[in-house]
Amino acid sequence: MPTDASTTYADLSLTLSEAGVGRPVLVLHGGGGPATVTGLAQHLSRTAHTITPVHPGWDGTPRPAWLTGIDDLARVYLRTLRERELRDVLVVGSSLGGWVAAEMAARDSAGIISGLVLIDAVGVEVDTEPIVDFFALDARGIAEHSWHDSDRYYLDPADLASEELARRQSNMATMRALAGDPYMHDPELLPRLSRIQVPTLLLWGESDRIVTPAYGAAYAEAFADGRLETVPEAGHLPHIEQPDAVYALIDAHLDRTANRSHPS
Repeated sequence: MPTDASTTYADLSLTLSEAGVGRPVLVLHGGGGPATVTGLAQHLSRTAHTITPVHPGWDGTPRPAWLTGIDDLARVYLRTLRERELRDVLVVGSSLGGWVAAEMAARDSAGIISGLVLIDAVGVEVDTEPIVDFFALDARGIAEHSWHDSDRYYLDPADLASEELARRQSNMATMRALAGDPYMHDPELLPRLSRIQVPTLLLWGESDRIVTPAYGAAYAEAFADGRLETVPEAGHLPHIEQPDAVYALIDAHLDRTANRSHPS
């Protein structure tokens, strides 16, 4: 059964959900919040020890004043893995979570991370493929840019309960605070990716209009060992629209990159 834990720093209480036994897998959500990776974490927990944090400031969790950027999140999560004495960690990140994963790997001087999976990640600047300004879109525009089947996943804000609407607005404000300037990228990250030696799988929905498959191809090319796999009939969250296809690709990468020193 999943368990919830809280890792406390001087002024930061980090909320984590954990489940499963085996190789440690850190699952990082994007701007939509932890619910967007719940199914993915549940799947991975069948064969691995999943650790799924709520980024500080999302879903009503506290964010200390010093935590002002994605690089800060990366340092927090690396410290968490180090303090738990974890090794051979696969980091799986969706959208903004993929950016955090890349930043972690770029800073991982201790060799804790042994594999990456970036799902429609943001975080780098590709001159020919600009990231769509998510903050400028209305609800219909977000759906049309984010989903292959936008009619299925579109939610009219007028139909949302006040609590849910407030949660979404608060999450958006936190995302803007951490990733709004410069918008959704670290100008220095792309050239640093070539120093990351761990096998990196980039999964991309073919219909993603927030960050296009061409953006994903440029991202993958920057890694020393990067590989792009596109997912048909899926947008920015392919693990929700096409879970079976995504799970199969991640399972194969998990198996391919493991050192097999973990309990089963």
